[in-house]
Amino acid sequence: MSKYEKVSTDMNFVEREKAVEQFWKENRIFEKSIDSRKEGETYTFYDGPPTANGKPHIGHV
Repeated sequence: MSKYEKVSTDMNFVEREKAVEQFWKENRIFEKSIDSRKEGETYTFYDGPPTANGKPHIGHV
């Protein structure tokens, strides 16, 4: 007996992404994530895109 349930190998990733996006929209997930930090401290990232200072490498993955 397997310790884990079998995972489907015929996943349609495009359809799955659409379903996840729809779930996020219906449940206002992004808006809730913003609202949950409304009173939090402001922070800023000063890091540019991965190729701003050289060629891409495995560290950018």
